[in-house]
Parts: sequence; structure tokens; C-alpha cells
Amino acid sequence: MGVDQAAILGCAMNGLLALLLAASHPERVRALVLVNAYARVVRDHDYPIGFPSDVVEQFVKDLTEPGTDATAPAAASRRPEVPDASAGDLPYMAPNLASDAAFASWWDRAGHRGASPAASRAVWRVAIGTDLRAALPLIDVPTLVVHSARNAFVPVEWGRYLAQHIPNAQLAEIDTADHVPWASDADIAGEIEEFLTGTRQLVPSSRMLATVLFTDIAGSTEHATTLGDRSWKDLLESHDRAVERQLRRYGGQLVKHTGDGVLAIFDGPARAVQCAGAVREALQQLGLQIRAGLHAGEVERRGDDVSGVAVHLAQRVQGRAEPDEIRVSRTVVDLVAGSDLRFEDRGEHELKGILGSWRLFAVSD
Repeated sequence: MGVDQAAILGCAMNGLLALLLAASHPERVRALVLVNAYARVVRDHDYPIGFPSDVVEQFVKDLTEPGTDATAPAAASRRPEVPDASAGDLPYMAPNLASDAAFASWWDRAGHRGASPAASRAVWRVAIGTDLRAALPLIDVPTLVVHSARNAFVPVEWGRYLAQHIPNAQLAEIDTADHVPWASDADIAGEIEEFLTGTRQLVPSSRMLATVLFTDIAGSTEHATTLGDRSWKDLLESHDRAVERQLRRYGGQLVKHTGDGVLAIFDGPARAVQCAGAVREALQQLGLQIRAGLHAGEVERRGDDVSGVAVHLAQRVQGRAEPDEIRVSRTVVDLVAGSDLRFEDRGEHELKGILGSWRLFAVSD
């Protein structure tokens, strides 16, 4: 490619190759970045932070030989601070995604496509049998060590060891448990960009200001018991159509149905309150009463869903509403000052999971 020097990135076991290259050919390395990397795996008298050799052997066996007897003597020696691959390696590699069934299935398929059991064992033997501690003082290039602070697969102590023994190395500990760098929202790329270029681009924010509306059918259990499953299902479908019609009318965005209610967001608090009133009126015609709660604040977009304190607060406000009542937080009342909306003070309330007390109001008819 005609590149005389390059910045070298080594992640996990590939960090061994990056370390060796930087130590052997510093004239070809402009900078070195190590992500969740290490110089040695196995514990030694002068390396107490390593894993015991018997535990490492059992880990490789569990990972490359499905069905290994987990009651084997080596397995009995496991301790909480060392990895256990008897249930697979995903809980260590990407705990943030371990509960995602689709991702877990893909991870399993990708692992089987990547190498046969024999090839996998060979790779692991190199990864755990290599010791590059002696090469660390020889590295004379700008070096950044990035490590997940709660990494259970490659402990953060191994990253700290690299930073302590590579001359003038910088250490950035990232608040995540994910070993795989792209598995979480941690800004590992930003750390690398700033190290190599001196600046860091701002990550596009997924936060937005919104008015959050929660609704819930009052007495839904009693309705379901009285009507029976089929009639209750039909009534719920009529409920959903009526709510969605009013959301479209007032410019609301349906986030999701919550069983017998909805979560929706609006870009204006007045229209959110007006929509809640229109929903209440439409559902009265179906013989249903609702409880509605609203709060305005910043929410985090998570695909089609939203999260954040503002969402939890709106749900807690809704939980304080009486049947056929629309309750709002003080924030909503302040934001719609000057409108023709009227409110009745319902006093101070402690809301579960939310710090402090909150003054709530009911929308006047």
C-alpha cells in the first residue's frame, strides 16, 4: 500500500500481535492502540493477576468441546472471579447483548462458522500460552490502552499492567462490562479518535425533549372477567383504534401499547393534554374509564421505544390518577401557562423510584 507508518489497533488476543509488531518494528508504527488486550493470561509467581492454569484449561475445554462434564475436578476449582464457559462465552464477551435472543443465536452461528473445534483450540493455545511481558519496556511509540472497567473476560488489571509497563502509555478505563468493543454504547471510538487526532467528534444525541403520556383502563380486570376473553379482546381492539385516532388528530406518536393502555409522546405539552382529554371522551363512549398521566422532559430514543426518568415519572403520575382523571406534573402546568387549560392542585406526592416530592395537578373539565 506504500504506507511507511501506520497506527496499529490490537483488540483482545490480537493485541499480542500489535505488541510484538510495535516492539520489533517501531519504525513502522506511528501509534499503538490496545483495546481489552493483555500481555499474559496465566497466573505466575510474578504475575498474580493472571488466571490459574487449571481454570484456563477448563475454560478452553468447555468452549471448544460442547457437552463437557461440568462436574470435572477442574470445574470444581472455579472461583467467581474467573470465567466459566460451560454456558458459552457470550455472558463475558457481550453481557449487554446476552439477553437478546436474536443476537445470541447469531453469535452462536458465527462462532461455529469461524473455526472448527480443533482450530479453535489451537488459537486458544496461542492466546493463553503467549507471554509478552518482556517486550513491553521495548515499546517506544505513543500508546493508548483502552479497557472495559468491568470486563470479566480480560480483567481491567491486565490493561493496567500494560499501561504501567509500556513507557509513557495512556490508560482509558471505560465504564462497561462488555469485552467486545462494539457491544455497548461506550465511546471507545471517541477515545481512540482523540488519542490519534487530538479531537473528538460529538456523538449524535439520541435524547429529545418530549411530553410523555401514559394511559390505563380503570378496572380492566373486572371488565375482562365480566365480558369474557373474546368480548374483552374485541373491546380492547376498539380501544386501540379510538386512541390511535386521537393521537393522529393531535400529532402524538404512539410508542407502544401497554396491554390495556398506551405510551405516547408529543412535541408540545398543550396538545398532549388536549389529546388525553379527547381520548378520555372517546373511551367513555365505549363504556371505559381511563387514568392518564403526563410529564414533560428529556427522553432517550431506543429504536422505536423511549426510556429515561421522564418516562418513569409520567408512568408514576398516571398511577396516582383516579378513574376518568388526567393528572400532570408541575412541569406540564408551567409549560402551558397562558393557554386556556385549567388545573386543580392535587398536592405533593412521593413517587416510587423518583427522588424528592412532586406536586401533581388534575386537568379541570
